[in-house]
Amino acid sequence: MEHDHAHHHNHSVTLTNVNTAFIVGISLNFLFVIIEVGVGLSIHSLSLLSDAGHNLADVGALALSLLAFRLLKIRANENYTYGYRKTSILVALFNSMVLLVSIGAIMYEAAHRFFNPEPMPGTTIALVAGIGIVINAVTALMFLRDKDKDLNIKSAYLHLMSDAVVSLGLVIGGIIMFYTQWFWIDSVLSMVVAVVIFFSTWGVLKHSLRLSLDGVPEDIHVDDIKAAALKIIGVKDLHHIHVWAISTTENAMTAHLVLHQDITTEQELQIKYKLKHQLEHQNIQHITLETERENENCKAKVC
Repeated sequence: MEHDHAHHHNHSVTLTNVNTAFIVGISLNFLFVIIEVGVGLSIHSLSLLSDAGHNLADVGALALSLLAFRLLKIRANENYTYGYRKTSILVALFNSMVLLVSIGAIMYEAAHRFFNPEPMPGTTIALVAGIGIVINAVTALMFLRDKDKDLNIKSAYLHLMSDAVVSLGLVIGGIIMFYTQWFWIDSVLSMVVAVVIFFSTWGVLKHSLRLSLDGVPEDIHVDDIKAAALKIIGVKDLHHIHVWAISTTENAMTAHLVLHQDITTEQELQIKYKLKHQLEHQNIQHITLETERENENCKAKVC
């Protein structure tokens, strides 16, 4: 019985300009939060204050995501043999949970304000929200290239784009208030903000929770892994397959590879090389295979 552990990274994800995107995103959005809070308090606009709270949560999420990427660079040690890669998953999970809590707070206050609307200048709301469209859209585009390469980057992109959509809604609402004096629109817009946050967060929450529980990443299918192995001449079976994420960009796998009895040592090495190469194309970077001959594995019904 032989063991082999591969750490090939030829097909691993290369993230570009991530630090710059996060730093710019954090700076611009924090500045916008200050503007929204100041104006929201002065005109008593719940929609602006709700959006400010949402944007502040996004600033915190961006900061935590940046910290997670920095921790990825810390080398492994005796106590953390994978380094601190898992923090990128935990941060995505924490960010999602914080946003869900903010939804509850916004909905509660919006319901209360709906029955007690206060007059406010719609043009001011529209102007501030217009600034938000520009800031959120510009920062979201900075994450566009890498949004499908990492869960935290996808989360940042979705949140910023949803913020831009919410700001557009606030612009429309401000214009409506200006012409109709329907000030209850402010509470309705706050509820819309909460709904948008929920739908943009739910998918990331499920994915990050799945990865934190060492579930199989969504883009990887065990049946495809086994099928790829069985296509290689000399492979009898692949079982005891375990796949999990060690970060939001890297995955690992262990499995028992059963070979035909007459396979030589040289052929075995070639088979393992082919399989690992194929699995790297399936986004699995850390692969450990335990090889067996078919007559050593009767329990797997391959004798």
